[in-house]
Amino acid sequence: MEGSVFTPSLEGMKHVRSDREELLSKPFLDVCKHILPILDKFGAAMAVVKSDIGGNISRLESQYSSNTAKFNYLFSFVQAEVETKTAKSSASCTNALLWLTRAMDFLVELFRNLHEHQDWSMAQVCTDSYGKTLKKWHGWLASSSFAIAIKLAPDRKKFMEVIGGTGDIYADMDNFCTTFSPILREIHKFLASVGLDGLKAS
Repeated sequence: MEGSVFTPSLEGMKHVRSDREELLSKPFLDVCKHILPILDKFGAAMAVVKSDIGGNISRLESQYSSNTAKFNYLFSFVQAEVETKTAKSSASCTNALLWLTRAMDFLVELFRNLHEHQDWSMAQVCTDSYGKTLKKWHGWLASSSFAIAIKLAPDRKKFMEVIGGTGDIYADMDNFCTTFSPILREIHKFLASVGLDGLKAS
């Protein structure tokens, strides 16, 4: 494989904005999709997270495909649902975007921890990342499930070898976190501006 597992996402991020700097739906979803193969390398520890991310991407992609012109821009999903007062529905695209962004927050934090704390075990990396991101939005059941799943996390050294490829994995990881974080912050800021950033898991 040319480069590391982060190479497709890093390439994809060059296309997530329009000429007017607006976030584009399809390129953003593609970047998120490129992360899924990395989660496969975690095995069972990330199965729930992967399934959650995949489901939210599918919901948004399906809506995008229904009218590519209308949903070309990422925030158009939310604007359409705010107008029809369906944004807070658990089956809404707004909800899918919110939880997709939160899951990506978790992954950015996880990769940042792997990069910055190279002496930490994989369990430490995952637990710290979860505590800083998803935990506050999860109820007791989801938190308990996560704690159990983390026990299945792979050995850190083996994991890094598997995802390395031919690139500089730590440099790519750092580049991914640095480039993707502002995009996620922008999505949160927009969702907050329409009063939809605080929805919790049921």
